[in-house]
Amino acid sequence: MPFINSIISWFITKRMVQIELFKKYPVEVQRETLDKLLHKGKRTLFGKEHGFSSVSNYAQFKSRVPVRDYTDLKPYIQRALAGESNVMWPGEVKWFAKSSGTTSDKSKFIPVTHDNMEACHFRGGKDISSIYLTNYPDSGVFLGKILIVGGSHQISEFNTDSFFGDLSAVLLQNLPFWAQMIRTPELSIALMPEWESKIEKLAEVTSKVNVTNISGVPSWTLVLLKRILERSGKSSISEIWPNLEVYVHGGVRFDPYREQFKQLFQNERMRYLETYNASEGFFGIQDDPNQQDLLLMLDYEVFFEFIPLEHIDSSDDYALPIWEVETGKNYAMVISTSSGLWRYLLGDTIRFTSLQPVKFVITGRTKHFINALGEELIIDNADQALYKACQLTHAEIAEYTAAPVYMNDTEGARHQWLIEFVTPPENLDFFADVLDNNLKALNSDYEAKRYKNMTLHAPEIISVQQGVFYHWLKSKGKLGGQHKVPRLSNDRKIAEEILQLNPSL
Repeated sequence: MPFINSIISWFITKRMVQIELFKKYPVEVQRETLDKLLHKGKRTLFGKEHGFSSVSNYAQFKSRVPVRDYTDLKPYIQRALAGESNVMWPGEVKWFAKSSGTTSDKSKFIPVTHDNMEACHFRGGKDISSIYLTNYPDSGVFLGKILIVGGSHQISEFNTDSFFGDLSAVLLQNLPFWAQMIRTPELSIALMPEWESKIEKLAEVTSKVNVTNISGVPSWTLVLLKRILERSGKSSISEIWPNLEVYVHGGVRFDPYREQFKQLFQNERMRYLETYNASEGFFGIQDDPNQQDLLLMLDYEVFFEFIPLEHIDSSDDYALPIWEVETGKNYAMVISTSSGLWRYLLGDTIRFTSLQPVKFVITGRTKHFINALGEELIIDNADQALYKACQLTHAEIAEYTAAPVYMNDTEGARHQWLIEFVTPPENLDFFADVLDNNLKALNSDYEAKRYKNMTLHAPEIISVQQGVFYHWLKSKGKLGGQHKVPRLSNDRKIAEEILQLNPSL
């Protein structure tokens, strides 16, 4: 063990020096990243079409490559899917991460190159360890196993040379041998395609392992932990895994789930660490346990740009590099990566809290908001207001979604919140008032529309039965992995589907 500790210590020291470098020199590191990406991409089909060979600076890159979403890049991706080499990135792409689709496609297939796995996804995993152990040098996290609560899609073949699956499945299939040795469960279980059978097997197998850390999306991790307790008859997860010390989470805001995890763990020493990773790349890590913002990881072969949210639908190019952004504003993220995603509109929105080092919080999605009457309600507002309402009313929330109800001849417009409570408030009307007041405090546009009920009436809270959101996800074939309930919608499609599944209505 001393030998292993010395190797880990050497690696951490070396990597933390590199992290400190990009924290101190974010602009220089990002310029270097763009140069490196352009150099590698200039001989690809995409690079030749956009003249990468003669691009020498960011302004030229921006002028030659338009911002695109998945639908715009799909013709290139389809050629890579068919096995064509050197389309968007040098060589042939063997792996594709399957994720939720667009309005015109049921699923997206995001290319995941070897370079992208090594320089971005796997580096992110290693940096979690480096940052965590720097903050907690007395940790015993490597004395046990990491439980990865991953996706529910097996690896499938497009053809004999290319494969697809959930990002977690793709990464698990390609992990280096040393990483396979420290994780649980075995691949045959981790890659089981049917989520409910997989939960049973996970609960059976992992409860017998010395798990010291867990990684996964909060909603699905809760499903597993509750099932483990049901099977064991224990009152807390700490009785099953006494050496468990950290939960690494991402995918959704953690605040609505925090109290549930505390009750399940019943361990005051338990630590929580947030990350920001997606099928398209690994982007952020919570490097300070006393702050909830994330460090933007600038040396992962990802070049970042940011579009001010007020210009997201403009035909003009308002994207800004890291050296032109401001704190306190909402931006949509645009990325260029070593998977060949060039100026790709990711769909996530963030707000910078610091520019040196570059830190941020995730505020939502470009398409998940309510703006029926100009209120511009984003997920960050909703999560914060719900968290404060739960604190004041001693309620706990498992899941929620909200949608507008438009005015008619008899009723005014309002927001309808469908909430699955773990612990409901004693007074639902009081909960609604607290939520409403906190939304007003967080969002001046919402506050203006709520003025004297002239435009927007008070929110309507509907408490749905437990399990309704789970059954909705199941009906969509979206159990497990990174699948999650859309928090906010600008139409009523999702809300109506969930209401139809709620037996009490």
